[in-house]
Amino acid sequence: MTQLGSRPRSSLFAAIALALSASVLQPLVAHGDVKLPGFFTDHMVVQQEKPIRVWGWAEPSEKIEVSIGDDRATATADGKGVWMVELPARSASADPVAIKVTGNNEIQLTDILVGEVWLCSGQSNMEWRVQSSVNAAEEIAAANFPQIRHMKVPRVPSPVAADDVPAPWQVCSPETVGQFTAAGYFMARRLHQELNVPIGLVNSSWGGTRIEPWTPPVGFEGVEELKDISESVTQRTPGTDAFETALQKHLQSTKNWVAKAEEALANDSFIEPAPEYPSSLTPFTTRSHPTTLYNGMIHPLIHMPIRGAIWYQGEANHREGMLYTAKMRALIEGWRAKWNQGPFPFYFVQIAPYQYGDEAGSILAKFWEAQAAALAIPNTGMVVTNDIATVNDIHPPNKQDVGKRLADLALHHDYGKTDLVAHSPLLDSIQTEDNQLRLRFKHTGGKLTTSDGEAPNWFEIIGPNSGGFQKANAKIEGDEIVLSSAKVQQPTAMRFGWDKLAEPNLRGATGLPLSAFRAGEVPEFAQTIPNAADYELVYELDLSKLGSKIQYDVDRHEDISDFDRVAYLVSLEDAGGNVKSVFVSMDAFTDDIAKIGIPTVDAKAKFQQTVESMNVYASDSSVSSGNEIKNGRIEFWPNNYSPSNAAKVPGASGTAFDFGDDPGMPVDGYGCMQVHNVSARQTVFAINNWKKGSGADLGIGNHSGEHKDWTFTSNAAQYASKKLQVLVRPVK
Repeated sequence: MTQLGSRPRSSLFAAIALALSASVLQPLVAHGDVKLPGFFTDHMVVQQEKPIRVWGWAEPSEKIEVSIGDDRATATADGKGVWMVELPARSASADPVAIKVTGNNEIQLTDILVGEVWLCSGQSNMEWRVQSSVNAAEEIAAANFPQIRHMKVPRVPSPVAADDVPAPWQVCSPETVGQFTAAGYFMARRLHQELNVPIGLVNSSWGGTRIEPWTPPVGFEGVEELKDISESVTQRTPGTDAFETALQKHLQSTKNWVAKAEEALANDSFIEPAPEYPSSLTPFTTRSHPTTLYNGMIHPLIHMPIRGAIWYQGEANHREGMLYTAKMRALIEGWRAKWNQGPFPFYFVQIAPYQYGDEAGSILAKFWEAQAAALAIPNTGMVVTNDIATVNDIHPPNKQDVGKRLADLALHHDYGKTDLVAHSPLLDSIQTEDNQLRLRFKHTGGKLTTSDGEAPNWFEIIGPNSGGFQKANAKIEGDEIVLSSAKVQQPTAMRFGWDKLAEPNLRGATGLPLSAFRAGEVPEFAQTIPNAADYELVYELDLSKLGSKIQYDVDRHEDISDFDRVAYLVSLEDAGGNVKSVFVSMDAFTDDIAKIGIPTVDAKAKFQQTVESMNVYASDSSVSSGNEIKNGRIEFWPNNYSPSNAAKVPGASGTAFDFGDDPGMPVDGYGCMQVHNVSARQTVFAINNWKKGSGADLGIGNHSGEHKDWTFTSNAAQYASKKLQVLVRPVK
């Protein structure tokens, strides 16, 4: 067939931008030749039951005729040389047809099938190929499915919406299938076997990419939480008011500078540097920037009718919590707006459990929650994968089950097989019964079960005085689960699978796993602390008020005399509204109540010692909770300090700051207020360098860097809210 070419753009900005994006243009054809997009090739699959749309470029005013069998349509290229026709919809068929396009030249595409077309997008787990999947050799040898076709869009970001991509179609065979998207192929195979129709896979994916580059500008525009991204995209878009206003301002500043420069040249005088081009006007060009992959890898496809889309992405965004739900809404609604064929089906894969380094296990759990929340977007479905994970490999090779579950969602919702149980069980209701919680589920397909015949695991419950979440005993009663724990007398909330490594055994009757979730009313952290009522507040300090002089918001040290235990409650809330709290208590290490607060020079407090009977309760699993911890340790002083471990604390580093630090000179130095669980090699909390105010070091649990006790992090400003409470247990 004739080699196709992208139509040149007229805009100077567009030409520069396309060069920046390193777009791959195909060789030019003779002047006046009719051209088709680079994915109109032999072996193409077009969507059944929708008008067949064919488009391309030609000489302005050139007459174009397109035929498929006896169906014909004509068009005239407009002033820019663009043309498009629609031919009558056809039903799926294994009988190939030809598409003939005639203008000043003739193009004929052969072996075209009419069937079901699915867009496959996301990052590496969608790009993951059949040749790298489980039982690859057997799968490849058995891949004789000539009615399954696949095209791979080149990985090219673009600052402007591209019109074309070179992406030839391939027929599925043992010689070709190894390079297909595995999740897409295994979905296509099941659909083909169930429906007996051709399946076309449009693979536009790129490993390591975030969701924002795949999202069109119109998607960001409709989501309030993403207003900053939308404004940044608009600012960089030529033709918008924001772009023109900013560019005019820069142009005027440059003109003013030129005038001054000419004057300086005439007078042999100095001149300040020219105004720098505003970074806010610099086009987005990389695969990490918003809209660039939509522009380069999705926009060329939007005139192609499809049945729906599948999406496997999230690893690159997994730290974002519920913000990802907003980004999913932007992506889905943005694509639907650009395709202009209504709310087409959008099925996505929840990312699998994985050991993301030292980060808290709840970070991934909150991301799973955000992915599940995207099910509120109409005509969506989610595949759960926590039963087929490889926790030390971010790419689970079992893509067969992923593809089957995606296909089942489509079979259930789009192909009339409504009796097929395609969704994982979801919580339907929660009720409190005495000292138990009763959960009822939907989409179970019958009775709940477990994969190993044991009681359901990974359930936790919480209530007043429970000491945080506690492991729950879980009992299956049909489509219900009853939760209880001897440590939680009044449960008010629960969570399931709430850790990055969670691989729960609970299944629906059809074997589908359940996603992580939580429900109920979680008490305030302070309410969960056992025997908290025995303690009285001595000091309270808003840590945003740290400085060289400490002025407590509450100071009751003169009201209390004898005490036998000391406790600290620290709460830190980040900019995203995530609150992390810890309560740690210990036998009194001094009888001077004036020395248990921030160890300033004025407080004359200096403690470097083991503390007895330490209890720790934390809101987050990143801190080890426990009672009667024997190897607790405090480091309280106003001095500078080193990590030398002169005290020879077992397990301390000696080179990195941790629980083996040593105070030095000057006394009125950096300052350290740290509590450690030496047995767990863990910082319980740290408040360092308080004299620097917003530049102080604050942390709960171990810091992820070299210095586990948060020394030199200067991170206090990153917390929207931060508070310290110092308490004692009075002797009665």
